[in-house]
Amino acid sequence: MASNSIGTGSGVSEHPMDFLLQTDFSMPVTGEIRYGHVVELRNNEILVDIGAKSEGVITSREVEGLDDKTRASLEIGKKIPVYVVDPEDESGNTILSYVKAAAEQDWLITEDLLNSQEVYETVIVGYNRGGVLVKVGHLRGFVPNSQLQPSRQAVINNNKERDSEPSPFQKLVGKKIYLKVIEADREKNRLILSEKVAAQEIRDARRGELLESIQEGDIREGRVVNLADFGAFIDIGGIEGLVHLSELSWKRINNPSEKLSVGDNVNVCVLKIDQERQRLALSIKRLESDPWTLIKENYRDGQLTTATITKLTKFGAFARLHDEYELEGLIHISELSDEHVNHPREVVKPTQEVTVRIIRIDPEQRQLGLSLKQVASAEYLETDLEMLNSA
Repeated sequence: MASNSIGTGSGVSEHPMDFLLQTDFSMPVTGEIRYGHVVELRNNEILVDIGAKSEGVITSREVEGLDDKTRASLEIGKKIPVYVVDPEDESGNTILSYVKAAAEQDWLITEDLLNSQEVYETVIVGYNRGGVLVKVGHLRGFVPNSQLQPSRQAVINNNKERDSEPSPFQKLVGKKIYLKVIEADREKNRLILSEKVAAQEIRDARRGELLESIQEGDIREGRVVNLADFGAFIDIGGIEGLVHLSELSWKRINNPSEKLSVGDNVNVCVLKIDQERQRLALSIKRLESDPWTLIKENYRDGQLTTATITKLTKFGAFARLHDEYELEGLIHISELSDEHVNHPREVVKPTQEVTVRIIRIDPEQRQLGLSLKQVASAEYLETDLEMLNSA
């Protein structure tokens, strides 16, 4: 009797219809996400093989709502995720949605972004009075005004009373923006992001990179961001450094505002780097000529010059020379007058202009000795005549 089975090399027989048993004809379930292959584009509908008894359908209504780029990507043979909307409609078709499947996957992505706090790059697609709208995959997210960078918040505040003017965000549509997810609620369809938080992390990363690359002695361009009584804070590209009052100028400065204003662009020299505390000590005066190295080119012992009294102490008076560097010298109490002086205020007072004679120059110690009592001294008569003749 002839056998209905077909023999194989292994001796195991197979029925001609066994291949049907190997096909997954499990019925799809509403809300299920499956992967399938695009098999046909028909009447603006897309047929997708999801392993059921018949192909599922992405309806023309959904297809027409897709952007050109997404529609073009759904080509025959491509494997795509689909969301089962209806396992069997009135016509017996399985209704699928590519948009809902993509959105479900995007919600998983946003939840990962929320947990990891990774910075996400996207573009601004719209705006309203409360903030700007962005895309995270196929999802629409919202960035409230309070979560935008302070510079953008200032623009909003300045435009609150100007309803007739175009929105300050109109020019931002289509621009890149870096964000962090701060709330992702799939059930409420609520996706909130923050530029402010992302910007802080980006600044921190740039600060770390800058600290790794910068070296003492480097010259950097920066911008004055704040002034304090003790110095000026300079931003040199993501990290702020301090120029102490004593490092602003070779001249004596009582307040940084005498030399700088917030917003000024300046060049600075890096004096010290504190990696652990992420702080920089900077200097402006180190980029200028040190007047003490030039002092003997401009002055000599015995020279007469004018000065302004700046400070009185028990042991003498300090006077500032009238030159571009405004160097200060000391008039010792013994050099104030030929007569005995108990305190410098008996002879001079602050802001008083006087003629003084230079009696000592010490560049290494950065000291300048001046005298009032020797201004008319016969000892310097020849020196005075030489200076007069050379003038």
